[in-house]
Amino acid sequence: MSGPAIRVENIGKQYKLGLREKADRSFREVVTDCFTAPLRRLRHLSEKPADDTLFWALRDVDFEVQPGEVVGIIGRNGAGKSTLLKILSRITEPTTGQAVIRGRVRSLLEVGTGFHPELTGRENIYLNGAILGMKKAEIHRKFDEIVAFAEVDRFLDTPVKRYSSGMYVRLAFGVAAHLEPEILLVDEVLAVGDVQFQKRCLGKMRDVAISGRTIVFVSHNMAAVENFCNRCIVLDKGCVGFDGHTHDAVEHYMKAVLSKIVDVPIGQRTNRRGNGKLRVTRFHLEDSRGRTIQAARSGEDCTFVFGYECPDGQPKRNVVASFGIQDQMGRSLILHRTNFTWEDFDTVPARGEIRCTVPKFPLVAGTYYIGSFLESGAQVLDDAGIIAQFNVDSGDFFGTGCAGMPSHGPFLVDGRWSVSSVC
Repeated sequence: MSGPAIRVENIGKQYKLGLREKADRSFREVVTDCFTAPLRRLRHLSEKPADDTLFWALRDVDFEVQPGEVVGIIGRNGAGKSTLLKILSRITEPTTGQAVIRGRVRSLLEVGTGFHPELTGRENIYLNGAILGMKKAEIHRKFDEIVAFAEVDRFLDTPVKRYSSGMYVRLAFGVAAHLEPEILLVDEVLAVGDVQFQKRCLGKMRDVAISGRTIVFVSHNMAAVENFCNRCIVLDKGCVGFDGHTHDAVEHYMKAVLSKIVDVPIGQRTNRRGNGKLRVTRFHLEDSRGRTIQAARSGEDCTFVFGYECPDGQPKRNVVASFGIQDQMGRSLILHRTNFTWEDFDTVPARGEIRCTVPKFPLVAGTYYIGSFLESGAQVLDDAGIIAQFNVDSGDFFGTGCAGMPSHGPFLVDGRWSVSSVC
């Protein structure tokens, strides 16, 4: 295949809020639309929005995907990821620009996309293969592999409308991956399956990639994207915010997400869970002498201080406090709770500070994020999520002047070495 497998040129998609796209059109309307589409696009470009009901889901999106590339697409909810895949799948047409696809495309955007609910699993396998342009002999050769992967052999002759969501997605993915399309588009649909199924799907997609086929993978699972994709595109409010190596793209995305969270003062957060009877309102770090510090230091004692208030002015009983630490990639590194060390609070005053001292702080130099969680019995008092960003500076953790190597992992472990002879 010469040239890129996918070329996206100036793609834009505009919606008018409050309206649904027309459905159940006649054949005559479909043919008419084909001829009038260029005029509609020109009209879209020349017209000025009459009100604020026009919404651009995508705007000026440009990129290319080479044959055999595995490209991830990430971004916040509403960034335009699914809209982009629908345009690539020819489910919807763009308002501006064009997407040029070279090769047979198979899309897995929703559970059972392309399945006819009245047909059986067996019939849908052959139907999907025919849609891909495959001969019956080719489909028959792959049939047993698809059935074995999907684990639906007992229900193969049952209409798929009676399948559970798990059965649906297993069969849909089995068909998509085994019928050998040259381009595979996968949305967050894998989240429907259990952990074992997700691992099998990622393993199968890895096999598909090794065989030289092209994959575009949309997911909120940053670990899966980083492990599976060699390149990643970050969409931000319908535009390409970053396009490059996957590790750099995920780091760019997580920094943007987490920085927007910590920019809002803790006491003003509205996106927190809990009954609000006790709320964390401030946070800072202290050193071993009780002095406020701007950064922790590897190997030195560090105290996390959570200021809180009870809006009703009443003390609270049997409070369990927790904090968690994440890195810049959003990966959870540390979780500590008062009940881990049998230090739950029988009573906490109506206003005060909760402290947790971590001796010989074990993280390497870098930027981290901390979240808090307070509960009492079965009640969540306050789940504020990420409350602050903090830094860790290099320190003499080992007492030898060695500061550790951040590239080899976030943790420092004070081990002791020895050697002995064995007869």
